Amino acid sequence: MKLIDIHAHLESSRFKDLDKVITNAKKAGVKYIIQSGTDPKRNRKTLELSKKFDIIKPSFGMYPVGNLSKDIRKEIEWIKEHKKDCIAIGEIGMDFDNHQRKRHHKEQKELFEKMLNLAKELNKPVIIHSRKAERECIEILKQQKMKDVIMHCFCGRKSLIKEALGAGFYFSIPPAITRWHNFQVLVENVPLTQLLTETDAPYLAPEAGTTNEPKNIAVTIKKIAEIKGLTEKEVADQIWKNAKEVFGLKD
Repeated sequence: MKLIDIHAHLESSRFKDLDKVITNAKKAGVKYIIQSGTDPKRNRKTLELSKKFDIIKPSFGMYPVGNLSKDIRKEIEWIKEHKKDCIAIGEIGMDFDNHQRKRHHKEQKELFEKMLNLAKELNKPVIIHSRKAERECIEILKQQKMKDVIMHCFCGRKSLIKEALGAGFYFSIPPAITRWHNFQVLVENVPLTQLLTETDAPYLAPEAGTTNEPKNIAVTIKKIAEIKGLTEKEVADQIWKNAKEVFGLKD
């Protein structure tokens, strides 16, 4: 089976031996890891990691928290300069996890729209962060007529899942599906043709309190197969096909 992790943060200080993490991923059958940048520093680290490990593909983004006061024009120009290195734009989106963040609704929306416009200009897929702002993100994505949209770690209601499905969006599922009911419901309601797999490593591990890593994509595949009543190979093959179509990857 060919596996793919479409969203990870391998620059995290929680990874003390990244060579071992990459070796573990390859042994598990992971062929690609899409490393998501979240700010200028991490975008550059993402590019650096992709040059060191052939399994890593870069996604450049601007996380909606902590960047609101910065002029992002310079970063957008940097991303344009490195568009050939970039497989996607993300992670981007909106975050209303607490009152303080929600107060910056306007600024988050402006940042989000600038990054979506960049993705359209570069013809890249987008990886979306939508914590507690699922409805707002979907509305903006539909208004912008975005294509090749991946909803990362989506926790919205069933009505929003249906709306996003109707717009042709994909949903990426982490190994935390083993313990988070909302991801199980997501898999029950989303056709396999619109599912992808992620780890969000080092977060969203299959066991609480542990460090997640790309090898755990195999855990996600197993759980999706169980829910869908399919073999692990059937699930892995379709998700691999989905990823190739979205990101333009090769076997």
